[in-house]
Amino acid sequence: MSNDLLGPDPKALLELVTMPMPFGKYKGWKLCDLPESYLVWFKQKGFPTGRLGMLLETMYEIKLNGLEFLLKPLKSKR
Repeated sequence: MSNDLLGPDPKALLELVTMPMPFGKYKGWKLCDLPESYLVWFKQKGFPTGRLGMLLETMYEIKLNGLEFLLKPLKSKR
C-alpha cells in the first residue's frame, strides 16, 4: 500500500514546525518559516535526498496549495 493513501504524517508536520534548516542561506530557520522562493529554488534544482528533502518538498506543497493554516495549531503549541 502506498504511503500516499495513508494521509498526512503527523510526525512530519511536527518536524516542519520544529526542525531547523541545517545549511545554506536560511540555516537555523524552522522549515515552516522558509520563504516560498527558497522552496521553489529547491523544486527547480532538486530537493536533497532523505528525510530533509521529503520535508522540504512537503513544505513546498503546503505553501503552493495555501495549506499553511494546517501548521498553525502545531506552531502555537511550540
